[in-house]
Amino acid sequence: MVDVGDQLRLMTVHAHPDDESSKGAATCARYVAEGAEVMVVTCTGGEAGSILNPAMDRPEVLADMVGVRREEMRRAAEILGVEHRWLGFVDSGLPEGDPKPPLPPGCFALEPLEVPTEALVRVMREFRPHVVVTYDENGGYPHPDHIRCHEVSIAAWEACGDPDRFPEAGEPWQPLKLYYSHGFSKARIVAFHEALIAAGMESPWAEWLENWKDDRPDPGVRVTTRVRCGEYFGQRDQALLAHATQIDPNGRWFSMPIEMQQQVWPTEEYELARSLVGEKDETESLTDGDLFAGVRERVLTS
Repeated sequence: MVDVGDQLRLMTVHAHPDDESSKGAATCARYVAEGAEVMVVTCTGGEAGSILNPAMDRPEVLADMVGVRREEMRRAAEILGVEHRWLGFVDSGLPEGDPKPPLPPGCFALEPLEVPTEALVRVMREFRPHVVVTYDENGGYPHPDHIRCHEVSIAAWEACGDPDRFPEAGEPWQPLKLYYSHGFSKARIVAFHEALIAAGMESPWAEWLENWKDDRPDPGVRVTTRVRCGEYFGQRDQALLAHATQIDPNGRWFSMPIEMQQQVWPTEEYELARSLVGEKDETESLTDGDLFAGVRERVLTS
């Protein structure tokens, strides 16, 4: 059941700390500013992450990556104005090599599905989100934790409202919509690249476009909903920078001035994967989308 006159609530589920700031952060900041409650759930502690910012490649940081990343996540959540929960599982790392090495025992990707599903159901039933955002079946990119995050999110969505599933995890609650977040489509990269070139600036996207393989899936073709949130790109970038071990302030993320981004591509993109409030063509917009479309009428009616 949905509470009458209730406050809108959005939950985003991510694999690692910093994912929430690189995927949909401006959307979250927008909905917080509009009065919704937003919770970010992070499945792992990011323990296996590398230091991607040369300025943070220091012995004391390496010696306490867990503590450093927890503090980075705390600051990012504060900047975005969101609530945050750790699900408590161990980063699986990104296996490299040919053949790839086995994943480490006890990591998130190797947990029996029921274990993290129950943990997420427990948080969902506590927070009672109306809308849930997670990754698609490819994880956004094929990191084992991202793929597992998708699997766990889908399983939790299906179990959350069922009183026979995980009865010890709280009172059943049924979210109304589930979205997949989609990042850099080819169209978005082309738009950024062309805008920088037209302005006489160097484009860091040229090499990416040169190596783009058109035979691989383009997430842009799956987008159903574009949320206008350019006003909150500054908050998004500050949240990204809070993850100082993972984000180089001189890197590609910050190559385009925010004002240019707001003109060229002022939205973040999503795919409606599940809905209990109507069909896609009735609730979604490719120009001025709202993750709560169809939900507001159910929740905010007195």
